[in-house]
Amino acid sequence: MKKLILLTSALSIAATLYVNQPSATNTKDETATINTLLNDWHAAAGKADYNAYFDKIAADGHYMGTDATENWSKEQFSAFAKPYFDKGKAWNFKALERHVFFDKDGKTAWFDELLDTQMKICRGSGVLKKQGKDWKIKHYVLSMTVPNEVLKEVLPAKAKYEDAIIEKLRSK
Repeated sequence: MKKLILLTSALSIAATLYVNQPSATNTKDETATINTLLNDWHAAAGKADYNAYFDKIAADGHYMGTDATENWSKEQFSAFAKPYFDKGKAWNFKALERHVFFDKDGKTAWFDELLDTQMKICRGSGVLKKQGKDWKIKHYVLSMTVPNEVLKEVLPAKAKYEDAIIEKLRSK
C-alpha cells in the first residue's frame, strides 16, 4: 500500500510539473511575425502613416536616433516626428538583413538589422515584448554605420558637434 501511495504521489507530481511547463515558443513563426511587424513599421514611416507607425511602439517604448541628443520616450519621439508625418514625408527604411533572438519564455525578443536608408546603410537594434498576442517595440536604436576606412575623415565632422555634448555629460 505504501508503494502504491508513493507511486501515485510521484506520478501526480510529475504530471503537475509536465502540465505547468511553459509552452515552447515556435521561434520560426514568431520570427516571421516580428519580421512582418518591423517591415510594416518601416513601411508605415515611408507612407507617413502616423498611427500605423506609432501603434507598433509600446506605450513605455523608447527610441534612440542617430544624433547623440535623440533619446526619446514614445511621447517625445511622437512629438518630434509628427510634423514630418503631417507633411506626408517621413523616412523610408528597408531591411537588408535582420537577426531575431528570444528569451527562454518567448515573451521577449531582441534584434539587429542593417537598413537601406537615405543616410545609406544604418543599423537598427531593439527589444520587443509580447503583450497578449501582439509584439510591441519597447526599445529601438538607430545608428549610422561608418566604414573603418573613412573614420579619420568622419571624426573631425562629428567632433565639431559632439565635443560640447561630451563636456556637458562629463560635468554632470
